[in-house]
Amino acid sequence: MSFKTKESRLMLILGSFFVANAILSEFIGVKIFTVEGTLGIKQFDINLLGVPNLSFNMSAGVLTWPLIFIMTDIINEYFGVRQVRFLSILTAVLIAYAFVIVGAAMHLSPSDFWVKQEVNGETINMNNAFAGIFGQGMWIIVGSIVAFLVGQIADVLIFHKIKKITGDKALWLRATGSTLVSQCIDSFVVIFIAFYLNPQYHWSWQMVAAIGLVNYTYKFIVAILMTPILYVVHGLIDGYLGKDLAQRMIKMAGRG
Repeated sequence: MSFKTKESRLMLILGSFFVANAILSEFIGVKIFTVEGTLGIKQFDINLLGVPNLSFNMSAGVLTWPLIFIMTDIINEYFGVRQVRFLSILTAVLIAYAFVIVGAAMHLSPSDFWVKQEVNGETINMNNAFAGIFGQGMWIIVGSIVAFLVGQIADVLIFHKIKKITGDKALWLRATGSTLVSQCIDSFVVIFIAFYLNPQYHWSWQMVAAIGLVNYTYKFIVAILMTPILYVVHGLIDGYLGKDLAQRMIKMAGRG
């Protein structure tokens, strides 16, 4: 297959960016950062559902997830439900494959000279650091993959439900609306599987609900703020395809 047409090249670019960001999110997600600290403000210390001292401590994976959902909505707009569904399943398989390869790499015997390294003036056991960063637990892996698939399915279905009502108007409503619902599902499913069902943890449903609500609040705000970027990307694609081709693709995508 050659990528001679504008449509095929666009799908290649969007699909590659989608997959790359999804896999990146899984691996950088092991880092937990404080939103308040990053912004240079005092932590909120929220008391929610009886769970005290909650603040916006987020997985670094949230850096790329908004981009993933924008790509989802753009692909949905121009290529339809089937393409998004195929790409989502492919991405889930590739994420699982990536974790298998990383797991195999963790079991390789490290070279003696590599184990002890000095990083920023501190002696680090590189093998332990590698395992600590990449060695995410099986429950977390399963939770993130399931949450990704369920969130994607919800996103595409809601996107087209809204589009049937609004037509080609109100891109912000179908894109942002579908993202807000799918992000909500994603926020709770991954925590429920990774920390509630996981026998290594003893999280109560109040803990799951409270942390899920805090995480979703952050994602809700970011999704709203990302709406203008959706229009910028949409405009760039229309300019690349040309108005006539873009409209034909959108109509074809709307037929499923």
